[in-house]
Amino acid sequence: MSRRGNSKEANGMGNNTIVGSDKAQQKQAQLLASDVGHFSMIRALHLADLITTMNGFCGIMSIFSSMRYCLGNPDDHGNLWAALTFMPFGLFFDFFDGKVARWRKKSSLMGQELDSLADLISFGAAPAACAFAIGLRTPLDHLLLTFFVLCGLLRLARFNVTVAALPKDASGKSKYFEGTPIPTSLAIVGLMAWWVRGGAIGHALPGGVLAPGAPWEVHPVAALFVLHGCMMVSKTLHIPKP
Repeated sequence: MSRRGNSKEANGMGNNTIVGSDKAQQKQAQLLASDVGHFSMIRALHLADLITTMNGFCGIMSIFSSMRYCLGNPDDHGNLWAALTFMPFGLFFDFFDGKVARWRKKSSLMGQELDSLADLISFGAAPAACAFAIGLRTPLDHLLLTFFVLCGLLRLARFNVTVAALPKDASGKSKYFEGTPIPTSLAIVGLMAWWVRGGAIGHALPGGVLAPGAPWEVHPVAALFVLHGCMMVSKTLHIPKP
């Protein structure tokens, strides 16, 4: 969920800063459109953009850690703990990039897109992969986890399109989130960590499994991901901004 594309409005910066920010965005756009050099895109990135990529790095490493757990000894939870730990670190970088952008007074159109893409990896795909690793592995489980990730995708796309139209306070900061922000999926991640700590994974998942052996075999705990997905795409659920 991007906090950088409209950082100048969110912090009530002066006209001179706004003009400077617009110039920085124009310069970045020109550099990105340049055909000079194989790695010319790197020169167009701001410091905050590089920090945002660390959010994506954490999400990808979490997914790989979940995969390594699935391929290894199910009694060795080291990779599973790594998968769970990388996601909160992704949230750290998700907050830190916005602080750096405001400190340097450089908003970035590319940063807004990078932020959403990184969030989808770290707080959408990575929690779903971890859920698969701990035991949500039936075909219906897969469909429900896919629903969760797609809801996160839709929520982020809607945010990028509608952020400018949301009601603002006197400082120009949006008054609320429309639907739950995707990083709130860390609440489910925390719950999964609790299950791992208590050994309630695999065949011991809370709630067990419904209709074992049937085509519609499913773990009831997958409903948590469905509920969270519905909350993310809700149009009427307004979460006040801190």
